[in-house]
Amino acid sequence: MKEKISTLYAKDGTKAVLSSLISIAIGLIVGSVIILLVGAGNPSLGISSAWDGIRLVFGGLFSTGRGASGALTFGFNPTNIGNMLFEATPLILTGLSVAVAFKTGLFNIGAPGQYLMSTAATLYVALTIPSESVPTAVIWILAFLGGILAGALWGTIPGLFKAYLNINEVLACIMTNWIAANLVTWFFDGSSLCNTAEFGKTGYVYKTSYNGVETFKLGLDKLFPGSQVNGGIVIAVIIAVLVHLLMSKTTLGYELKACGANRHAARYAGIADRRNIVLSMAIAGGLAGAAAALYYLSGNTEFFWSTYQSLPATGFNGIPVALLAVNNPIAVIFTGCFMSILDISGLQLTNLTAYNEYITDVIIATIVYLSAFSLVIRMLLGGRKKRRAVPAAAETKPNPEPGPSDGGDKKGGEEA
Repeated sequence: MKEKISTLYAKDGTKAVLSSLISIAIGLIVGSVIILLVGAGNPSLGISSAWDGIRLVFGGLFSTGRGASGALTFGFNPTNIGNMLFEATPLILTGLSVAVAFKTGLFNIGAPGQYLMSTAATLYVALTIPSESVPTAVIWILAFLGGILAGALWGTIPGLFKAYLNINEVLACIMTNWIAANLVTWFFDGSSLCNTAEFGKTGYVYKTSYNGVETFKLGLDKLFPGSQVNGGIVIAVIIAVLVHLLMSKTTLGYELKACGANRHAARYAGIADRRNIVLSMAIAGGLAGAAAALYYLSGNTEFFWSTYQSLPATGFNGIPVALLAVNNPIAVIFTGCFMSILDISGLQLTNLTAYNEYITDVIIATIVYLSAFSLVIRMLLGGRKKRRAVPAAAETKPNPEPGPSDGGDKKGGEEA
């Protein structure tokens, strides 16, 4: 049994999981310490309020409010769980977007721009095709595919710069992010798609439900009543499984990873490295596009179109999701849900205590910072294992038999 545990511990996958769990644990501890310090230093809060805050950070997903006595109550909260799954859907897909690029040796920091371009394409298709003459299911499919295509095309741009001009993809992605932000603002400015039906909503585009287009619920709205959850989470999980199969079970996935490991060696082996770099960024862009499409096709989310001064946080949040998952597509499902849980906990922290949601932002920032050092943590774990192995090897090493030069018998009666 001990040998099996040692063998499991020695695997790189185990160390990767442990490094992520250590990052999460430290992040939660840091957040708890900050809550305690703020509570201790503010007489209006106190230690009791700090304790409530810590409980919400760890169990906000299951918070049911406050009882008659004013104490926090916890239990099964279907609304919170449903909203967590809804918010996790775009996080899973943007996490996949970043993870696919990482696996191929690229850093897709352009997910926000790809997300924005997909949003514009998705909303345009969903709101301009008349639902009176075209079935809403067909419009939904066209809008979803249009969003994926828009994201993929926008992701192709930095891929082309990298493949043919050797321009760093990070710089190219930053450029395309802000171009997308301004293009989307220009596209919707004065558009008939802006919400003029509701007072004070002209800065937002109509919800897709305005045209009768909504993501199917699959009965999840009954399982989690009062929440925004829909079938998008199922689609996100299916896409994650397909990405896993693509990267680990197909020739294309092998070629993409080979280019990421060593582009020049891959070219020497006959792999079209330029094509695969462009294709990798296109896939990453398409995944970010799918995130935006599913989020806004829900029918209950609004898009603030004046984006020229800001970028969607969902695109950037895919980075910690991928880092915590160590770029494993299946693990991205769980890390995306974890990040969504932190968002729900932050909301509960704001609603039920005098603290605000920025505490959870600090926790996320700490986790992201430590995730960037996951390789160092894995090296430390590996070094600890080696230090344990060295004494064990020394104890089991057999003593050498004495040879002729170690004081054995010598010819001619010579003495050592």
